[in-house]
Amino acid sequence: MLLFRSSPAAERPEAGYCWFTPGGGVRRWERTARAAARELAEETGLSVPHTALTGPVARTSGYADLGWRAGRFEDVFYVYRVARHDVDTGGFESHERATIVAHRWWTAEELAAPEEEVFPYGLAGLLADILADRLPAEPVRLPWHH
Repeated sequence: MLLFRSSPAAERPEAGYCWFTPGGGVRRWERTARAAARELAEETGLSVPHTALTGPVARTSGYADLGWRAGRFEDVFYVYRVARHDVDTGGFESHERATIVAHRWWTAEELAAPEEEVFPYGLAGLLADILADRLPAEPVRLPWHH
């Protein structure tokens, strides 16, 4: 699974780092699957039609103050499998370029025992189910992480 690394408090990198999934905002009148495909292309350089995504497989929501935006957020998760992809972050927005310091592909075993915090909580169990072809019939509700 591809995750990005960033400081949860961009103005205080001494607070440590966390890992999180690619994603972003939904534009006005945009459905979440289209937004997910667009964000995937912008943040990773991987362009796929929204119809190629599986899901939604999970959701989480709650309040967050990200520094550049605060309010109630809802994250909706889709699956797209690749055998290999060289990530291209050239489509990052300015706040992403300023705060994201790394990316890497994780195995299920690494995700189950991370050395730094991973968001959303519960992602390791969800990935294990997906890899075992146990896709949820309804989106799994993951705990909010802020």
